[in-house]
Amino acid sequence: MRQATVYIDSTALQYNLNRVKQLAPTAKIVSMVKANAYGHGVKDCLAALKDSDAFGVACLQEALEIRELGYQQPITLIEGIFSADEMQIVINQNIEVVVHHQAQLDWLLAHKDAYITKGLKVWVKLNSGMNRLGFKIDVIKQVINQLKAEGFTCVLAMHFANADADHPLNEEQVQQFLEVKNDCAPLMGSCCNSAAIYKYPELHFDFVRPGIMLYGATPFADKTIHDLDLKPVMTFTAEVIALNHIKAGEHVGYGSTFTADQDMTLAIVSIGYGDGYPRAFPKQNYVAINGQQTRVIGRVAMDMIAIDATDLNLQLGTEVELWGKTRLVDDVAEANGTIGYELLCRMSARPVRKLV
Repeated sequence: MRQATVYIDSTALQYNLNRVKQLAPTAKIVSMVKANAYGHGVKDCLAALKDSDAFGVACLQEALEIRELGYQQPITLIEGIFSADEMQIVINQNIEVVVHHQAQLDWLLAHKDAYITKGLKVWVKLNSGMNRLGFKIDVIKQVINQLKAEGFTCVLAMHFANADADHPLNEEQVQQFLEVKNDCAPLMGSCCNSAAIYKYPELHFDFVRPGIMLYGATPFADKTIHDLDLKPVMTFTAEVIALNHIKAGEHVGYGSTFTADQDMTLAIVSIGYGDGYPRAFPKQNYVAINGQQTRVIGRVAMDMIAIDATDLNLQLGTEVELWGKTRLVDDVAEANGTIGYELLCRMSARPVRKLV
């Protein structure tokens, strides 16, 4: 049987959650499990994240999956509801909504009594410069004051555009957030994602929203998970299915993009872009075998890659780490010209998944 396997390390996931608790000891933790827990499999991850105060998802379908799995923690829809008919469902399922435009506000007010009776908080989104979702500062104060007057419990929410970098917009966003929070006091607040949890401890407020750090990948371009004291949760592996010996001058793979400059041994590995392994590598990419890294040779195909097995004494069935503890997903992403988030989230359903 073809072996491409995704191992999910629940102990590492718990470790990373505890890192959030260490970094933000006074804030409640809304663990982000959207996009199938960043590609890790929400069913496998929820048990390790059960000590979270709440969960965050992008849409109602994701929230209902959590409820169907039996978890009763508060859930926040970070993009809110998408139509009026979803409001009664979120109330019935004790799901909290973000409000970021007038239609959502109207839908909420139309269900005021039921929502308040359930004790659900309303997350009101400030557009402080990201310019995706939210009310601008000249509108949001009125919205919050209206909701408070109607009896709602509100949380002011914001998302940094550049939390992972030093950027002048960061200070502008912080100042807008603080202005609204102060002018509408008392008011709970939440503005820290993974990067901001590290960078802005003074802004943890009532709720932090860790995402990528939970899964053992870095939110920073210039810091590794070792710098951040995090552990990788996903290990992605496949097996050697063939060994080839080629002469100097022979080519490898589609497009014959690789030409051997010496006699070589190649190992063919049962993985490809059909499994979610990226195809395009502007920079040289590597895999790991028994803690030792070796080159990926030629183009990635739908189902196979070739690696340099010269002097490695590999056998058929040898397990190859595509990313995990030795070859970090962030390193593979950097060679691919992207970020670890994308590689994790676009994993296909083809690899076998195992919880360890």
